[in-house]
Amino acid sequence: MKVLGVSGLPGSGKSLVSTLATKKGAIIVGMGDIIREESAKRNETPNETATNLRKEFGQYIVAELTIDKIKKLNNKDFVIVEGIRSPYEVKLFKENFNGFKIISIFANRQIRFERLQNRNRDDDSQNYEDFLKRDKRELDFGIGNVITESDKIIINETNLDSYEKEVNDFLDSLIS
Repeated sequence: MKVLGVSGLPGSGKSLVSTLATKKGAIIVGMGDIIREESAKRNETPNETATNLRKEFGQYIVAELTIDKIKKLNNKDFVIVEGIRSPYEVKLFKENFNGFKIISIFANRQIRFERLQNRNRDDDSQNYEDFLKRDKRELDFGIGNVITESDKIIINETNLDSYEKEVNDFLDSLIS
C-alpha cells in the first residue's frame, strides 16, 4: 500500500491533490474530517477539538486515529492522508507505512484567505484576524517543519491548469 501525506496551511490547495488522486484510484483519509467527527461528538468547534485532543491524548492522537482508519481499509493500493500538521504525525506514519511520503502545498496568506472566504466551510475564518490566529495555531502544531521536510513542495499561486499539471505529474511518479 502506498500512503502519501498532504500538508499545507488552510486554503493552500490540499483538497485538489485529493481530488486528482481520487481520479487515479486513491482513497482519501482526511485528518480534518477525523477532527470534525470528533468535534461533533464533543459538541466543540473543530479548532477546539484539534487543540483539546492533543492536550488530552498527546501529539500523536489524530495520526493514531487516522492510521487505525487506514489499516481498516484492507487491500487498498493508494491512500492519501490529507491535512498532516506536525512532525510527530509524520514520524508515526513513517513507522506504520513503508515508503510514506509527504507533499506540501504552499500559497501566500492573502491568496489563502481569499480562498477560505470563497469556500465558506464551517471552520474557515471569515475575518483576517481569526485567519491569522488559525495560521498561528497550525504553525504551533509544527506544520512549518512538515512543509520544509516534505518530499515535494508545490507552490499554488498561479493558474489552476499549471497547478493541476504539477500535482498530476507528481502523483503519476508515485503510482508508476
